Amino acid sequence: MPELPSQTLHELLASWQAGDQKALEALVPLVYNELHGLAHHYLRGERPDHTLQTTALINEAYLRLVEQGPFQTQNRAHFVAVAAGLMRQILVDYARSHRSAKRGNDCKVTLHDELGAVKNEEMDVPALDDALRQLADRDPQQSRIVELRFLAGLTVEKTAAVPDISPATVKRDWSMARAWLSRQIKRGEGGNKARVGKD
Repeated sequence: MPELPSQTLHELLASWQAGDQKALEALVPLVYNELHGLAHHYLRGERPDHTLQTTALINEAYLRLVEQGPFQTQNRAHFVAVAAGLMRQILVDYARSHRSAKRGNDCKVTLHDELGAVKNEEMDVPALDDALRQLADRDPQQSRIVELRFLAGLTVEKTAAVPDISPATVKRDWSMARAWLSRQIKRGEGGNKARVGKD
């Protein structure tokens, strides 16, 4: 599908924020390829027998966008980043309910080398979510950067465009957040895997 001019996307965002639900329906196809890439990126790290598929994750994220209603968004990257956050929450909710149903500890995600010292190790999804929530309490900007870089798979430049900060700031905060998360994840693995220690 050819991409429409960015002004059209901005107009749809503005219309949706003004309460036009049909604008969201028109907006999603314009960013569908990015949403599909995000969903695929998320599910790639999940266990092999995960029952959610890429399209189902996108559809669930769309339903949550409809339920939560419009939010203030500056641009395409910000809209996609919010959708990425919804996808992460869907997977966390799914992992928690799956664990509860099975009473087991098999809801794991593989952390790739984006998190440095914890590369290629598996940890459970709720524990990762807990660590990210603690990071958000400690430093909201660093938490946002982790969501955009590690979870949404955005480049440094695209990440910088969302909160309108410099690429150098993204790199600095990304490095600090990785170090902090690595420490929290290791602490969590040494104790209760469902929770991570406090800094």
